Amino acid sequence: MDYCIGIDLGGTKIEIIALTPSSDVLFRYRVPTPQGNYQATLDAICSLIERAESNIKHSARSIGIGIPGAISQETGLIKNANSTCLIGHPLDKDLSERLQKPIQIANDADCFTLSEAIDGSGKDYKSVFGVILGTGVGGGIAINKQLLSGPNSICGEWGHNPLPRLDASDGNGRDCYCGKQDCIETFLSGPGFTNHYNDSTFSHLDTESIWELAITGDMSAIKYCDLYIEQLAKALSSVINILDPEVIVLGGGLSNQSDIYQKLPERLAQYVFSDSINTPILKAQFGDSSGVRGAAWL
Repeated sequence: MDYCIGIDLGGTKIEIIALTPSSDVLFRYRVPTPQGNYQATLDAICSLIERAESNIKHSARSIGIGIPGAISQETGLIKNANSTCLIGHPLDKDLSERLQKPIQIANDADCFTLSEAIDGSGKDYKSVFGVILGTGVGGGIAINKQLLSGPNSICGEWGHNPLPRLDASDGNGRDCYCGKQDCIETFLSGPGFTNHYNDSTFSHLDTESIWELAITGDMSAIKYCDLYIEQLAKALSSVINILDPEVIVLGGGLSNQSDIYQKLPERLAQYVFSDSINTPILKAQFGDSSGVRGAAWL
C-alpha cells in the first residue's frame, strides 16, 4: 500500500497522519508533546510511527516532519525553534538512526503552507503566503505548489522581524525568545496577545475568552482585539509590499476569529503601497491539521 507519513511536532501536541497520494487518511493520532525533553520527544515520535505502520500493516513510502524551527545549513542541527529543547540537536539524523529510515524535516509553517497550497484554501492561486498565528508566529511561501526555500532556511520567517510602524498603543519593549525585542511574534502570537491584555487589565483570561468578551460588548476586550487586528495589518502590509502574494492563508488558533476577515482588508489599505488591495485573506481549509498534512506532502 502506497502512503506517506506526516508528523506535526508542536509545542503542546504531536500529531501523525498517514496519507495516500489521493489524500485518503489511513491513520491519525495525537499525543501530548513531552515538555522540554528532547529524548522523550524522540521516543514519542518513534512510537507514533511504529503505531501507524503496525496499524496499516505496511511501511510508509516516506516520512516528513514539521517542526517549530529549521535545520541549520552550517551545522545540521536544529535552530530557531520556540520548542527550545530541540535546538542544537540533529533531529533528522537521530530519528533516521532510530527508525532506520530517511526523514524529511521542514518548518511547521512551511508544511502548513504546502498543504493549503496543494489542496486547501490556496489551491487556486499561484503564489501563497501561509501564516501561523498560534503559540508562535510563522510563515511560509509556496509558488506553483512548491515551497520556496533559501540558503539560510528561514524563508517566510516574518514573525522575527520587528513590528512595523510601532507606536505607544502597541506596548513596546517586549522581549522575544530569539534575543531581540518587539518581534512580530511577541504581538501576534497567542501568548503575546493574552499577556498584553492580561497585564493591562489585571486578568487571567485565555485568547478565546477575550474574543468572546469582545463579542458581548466588553469595551476593554474590544479595544485589545481591535489593536490586534491593527497590528496584524501592519505586519502583513510589509509582506504584501515585498512579496505581493496572490493569496494569504491564515492558520493557528487566532485565525478562527471571524472579525479578522471582516476588518483586516480595510486596515491593510492604510499601509500597503498600492491604490487598491486585491489580496484575499482566507482561513485555512484544514485548520490545525494543515501542518501534519503538509509534512506528509514533503
